[in-house]
Amino acid sequence: MTGSHDDTPQSAGSDGWAESYLEHLNGADLYFEVVGDPTGPDPTVVFLHGGPGYNSYSFQALFGERLRGPAVFLDQRGCGRSGPLADTEQGDETLTLDTLVGDLEALRDHLGAERLVPLGHGFGALIALEYARRYPTRTERAVVVNPWVQFPELALTLLAEASARQGVPLDDPAEKARAQTPEGFHPAVGGARVEAAFALLNARDLLNALQFKDSASRMHLEFADAESQLMGGGEVGDALVAQGLWEFEYPPFLQEIRRPVFVIAGAHDRTSYPEQVAWVSDLTGGDVTVLDAGHYPWLDDEDAFADALDDALRR
Repeated sequence: MTGSHDDTPQSAGSDGWAESYLEHLNGADLYFEVVGDPTGPDPTVVFLHGGPGYNSYSFQALFGERLRGPAVFLDQRGCGRSGPLADTEQGDETLTLDTLVGDLEALRDHLGAERLVPLGHGFGALIALEYARRYPTRTERAVVVNPWVQFPELALTLLAEASARQGVPLDDPAEKARAQTPEGFHPAVGGARVEAAFALLNARDLLNALQFKDSASRMHLEFADAESQLMGGGEVGDALVAQGLWEFEYPPFLQEIRRPVFVIAGAHDRTSYPEQVAWVSDLTGGDVTVLDAGHYPWLDDEDAFADALDDALRR
């Protein structure tokens, strides 16, 4: 593999020091770090962070050394150390799941890897699952951690939690949104729910309440984020929302996946477990492991997560 190295300090990985790259792939400047040999006989694990708009730094820093075999830690387009979304050839107004999956395939081709194991977390699970659906011959298996796949339902979860925390009855705006939508147009049910939720409680506090097992885990992640000094990524979330993210329902596509799917869920991550996890497990026949953890299970029980991930990668 050839590529241009950047000046970012290299970080340790399971097979030694990771090599860092900033490459122009699929119309975007993508930053990624590689551990091991992607051209070897073992499939290459590619970590796909969530957010949308986050980065791969904290996962690699906190858990990367425990990931066996060839592995790649990717900052998705517009995220982390990758180039700004506005500077991509596609621009910032056309960001879709298709584009993100195309980035992953361009990365695989650049690496010279025969097969990938997409490892998707939260929103990143969508990319992992869609890659497996679209490129079955290039996918060994897909592993998803606390996946998000049904966004109007996720929006209702956010609204229910915000309502409970503010001590007000749940007032689902879905029927009002449908009634106000002209015939032939799709009602923005998810968007209406999210707007109502964030009007009751700000997004940060709401997600913290739903995703973390305890304050120690949240602070652990915040320390890693502060260490990374990586800011931004909001434009990625904004671009996806503008493309209708909160109305997106992926479950119909799950039935078309023909590669093995493994799900690792945190019982304390109420944004994913049990509803979102059930969609994936029921429609793909995927194997599910539930841990006593939150949205970032490697923060709560590193050993249990390592065992679950190793089982998902090796079985």
